Amino acid sequence: MKTNILLILLFTIFLYSCNNYYSIEDFPSVEKIDAHYHIYNPKSISMEQANKDNFKLLSINTHSGNCERVVDAHQWLKSMNSENPSSFEFTTTFCLDNWDEPGWKENTISWIDQCVADGANSVKVWKNIGMEFRDKDSVLIMIDDPKFDAIFKHIAELGIPLVGHLGEPKACWQPIEKMKANNNKNYFKQNPQYHMYLHPEFPTYEEQMNARDRMLEKNPNLVFIGCHLASLEWSVDEIAKFLDHFPNASVDMAARMGDLFYQTRDDHEKVRKFFINYQDRLLYGTDITDNGGDKESFHKRMHDTWIRDWEYLVTDNKMTSNLIDGEFLGLKLPKEVVDKIYSENTKKWYKSF
Repeated sequence: MKTNILLILLFTIFLYSCNNYYSIEDFPSVEKIDAHYHIYNPKSISMEQANKDNFKLLSINTHSGNCERVVDAHQWLKSMNSENPSSFEFTTTFCLDNWDEPGWKENTISWIDQCVADGANSVKVWKNIGMEFRDKDSVLIMIDDPKFDAIFKHIAELGIPLVGHLGEPKACWQPIEKMKANNNKNYFKQNPQYHMYLHPEFPTYEEQMNARDRMLEKNPNLVFIGCHLASLEWSVDEIAKFLDHFPNASVDMAARMGDLFYQTRDDHEKVRKFFINYQDRLLYGTDITDNGGDKESFHKRMHDTWIRDWEYLVTDNKMTSNLIDGEFLGLKLPKEVVDKIYSENTKKWYKSF
């Protein structure tokens, strides 16, 4: 009798263990959100593949070009939201044009209000603040500039998040040959204007992070979503410290999987423990950008990126990636953690979908 009870108990534990994890085969059946996507294309081809792979999309508008591009993108995203109300959401952003002119703050707040009325669920700020934009006296504007205070206070009062890509990966201040993630090597080779190792006249990495933190300390009621692991991608310990210090903050993983892969390669258990400990503060995203182009190859890129990341998060398979050198094991996170990272956290932090 005791033997039978023990066998039943062991079988129950085995079944629970099997049912507590997803597999590769579960990929199409689980609801997922790519919480950091970009569409700069009035005839977007993204939703077809997203629907096939059971993804919803959050497209982030960014002041990475001129202000006309921001306005055009807003109209495209607004239309896509109307066409796909249950599976597509979008952010707004604001321009820095006329920064030195009277009325910039008031006009910016009015623009944000109009975008929110149009359906935008948050406001994005980009690395041009702190790395590009200068005032009429050629002074580089940082994110803690007092002129932003009224803007961020208004965003907090609206109850929507500020989404921030501030600074760059820490590797940005290193020579190419010392970078651990191949995606960083490739990006800064192709974009030397942002490779701060070549531009010592610009603020340091620490100055960028300190300016962001001062801004958040001035705005304790502001909900903040740090893009790209809040530019702390090089250390899960540092991300943990940031999240501990700012309870209204979360981070997305977009375009920083290589940094997670090499940390996993070097200390698998530390990274897995981080994901479990901070499961309520992590959002899945890719930074994939739809600028148009060949539909078949773009859809393949979407699917391949999504399935690679799924394998990393849900299995303990031995993996390789062109993002880093060497092999690493997947994290095999429990279902409840995976569900939070892929959908529940985005719904909670963005109050959307």
